[in-house]
Amino acid sequence: MPLSHAVALVAFVLMVLVSAGHAAAGELGVNVYGLSYHFEREEAKERGLDNEVNPGLGLRYRIPRQDFDWFLDGGIHRDSARNTAVYAGGGAFWKPTQRLRLGGALALFQSDTYNDGDPFIAPVPLVAYEWRPATITMAYFPKIEGVNEIHTLGFWLTLWPSFF
Repeated sequence: MPLSHAVALVAFVLMVLVSAGHAAAGELGVNVYGLSYHFEREEAKERGLDNEVNPGLGLRYRIPRQDFDWFLDGGIHRDSARNTAVYAGGGAFWKPTQRLRLGGALALFQSDTYNDGDPFIAPVPLVAYEWRPATITMAYFPKIEGVNEIHTLGFWLTLWPSFF
């Protein structure tokens, strides 16, 4: 998928996110990407997948509920090989405590770094810690032969403008 198509896809998803705010009582946040950690550090360096500063921006639309928060995400960032990566997806967070969130998402990814540059859909396990004005999220991206060659953690911050 050419980068222009991927950006158009993310723009469409973000437009849906914003318009969804009129249909359900939800909140719109700004994702500020991030950092990553690669478990197989030497192999990551050899493969050129060792970039651990991954700046980017995105949007998160969440629909808070009593025990779960549902969400939709879309964004663009610099990935582990310093290529532009775009993604869009949705999922849920369970709230075992007032601040801890455990959940997952199903996301569509596209980057020249992964899956030979072809878009793909993957499940993404997530852990987050919630403060009212911000949420810090950690995602686990497992090693999958031919798709993602290094076990990786990704970290980003979601800012909730309604709390500022």
